[in-house]
Amino acid sequence: MSDDIGHCRADVWLWRARFFKTRSLAGRFVDEGRIRLTRAGTESRVDKPSRGLKTGDQLMFAIGGRIVSVRVLDFGERRGPASEARALYEAVEG
Repeated sequence: MSDDIGHCRADVWLWRARFFKTRSLAGRFVDEGRIRLTRAGTESRVDKPSRGLKTGDQLMFAIGGRIVSVRVLDFGERRGPASEARALYEAVEG
């Protein structure tokens, strides 16, 4: 959720950014430990769906047979159209 404390649940953000069709699918993916998070140069696994993401966090995960590496830019207010979802992140090369 986009809010004043500057973070958003991992499952909500992944769903709003349209990486998953449902929030429960995003939550299951996170529960399986399949997302790596890099924050301030420290890498860890996103270990639970309620884990807070912050702007600037970098996420890396495999989905649909490809590796996705993105930086969180915004949280959004809702799950909107694809053009709105793309504004929530930027691709990270390498």
